[in-house]
Amino acid sequence: MEHLLRVINESDRQTLAWLRTHVGDARVAAAARHLAGRADSGNAHAPRKPYVSAVCRYLGVWPPAPDTPRLADDDHATGDRYLAQIRQLLKRRGAQDTSRVLNASTR
Repeated sequence: MEHLLRVINESDRQTLAWLRTHVGDARVAAAARHLAGRADSGNAHAPRKPYVSAVCRYLGVWPPAPDTPRLADDDHATGDRYLAQIRQLLKRRGAQDTSRVLNASTR
């Protein structure tokens, strides 16, 4: 089936497998040929292979979202420490700005 479609990565392969299971090889092939023929209209070059996503849209189906690996819940101690330092710096800067405003208003 990959000879009819533009399969770029593993996600496309998974989507194509899902399409073949849920829609059937005949409908996927017919849609791919139809889209390739439309892309070629008025063009002297060989028909272009459509993307898997274009075939999905043409058939009106939406495959499930690809599985994305979840990141482990890492130790955030370093980030928390840096955030605490930033908050302290901002607090000091805010106190300095406030004292400048107060000093300027008493003049």
